[in-house]
Amino acid sequence: MIEITITRTDSDKIQAFEISGHAFFAKRGKDIVCAGVSAVSVGAINAVHALTGVTPVIEHREDGFLRCTIPEKLPEDIFEKVQLLLEGMVISLQTIEEEYGKNLTITFKKWEVE
Repeated sequence: MIEITITRTDSDKIQAFEISGHAFFAKRGKDIVCAGVSAVSVGAINAVHALTGVTPVIEHREDGFLRCTIPEKLPEDIFEKVQLLLEGMVISLQTIEEEYGKNLTITFKKWEVE
């Protein structure tokens, strides 16, 4: 199962997301659930960078793990654009979850300040 965690600040803004696991919907290379999640998440990261100039902190591994963290202390107007793009990603992922809930799950948690 693909596990997606969306981490929000106390003010309910997206600060990070993490994706791990495999859908096991179909054989490798034919798994539309994995492909959809990958396209939506990587597309959102690319859109954030291309449209706002913000470079998120990314950790990506060959096993399918992806973590994206938004830099703190962005100008408010840029931060709001980033939020709109990430909220669109969440809606797209929730749409996939509605149809393929046996293959992925989305959870939300609060950002823990280190």
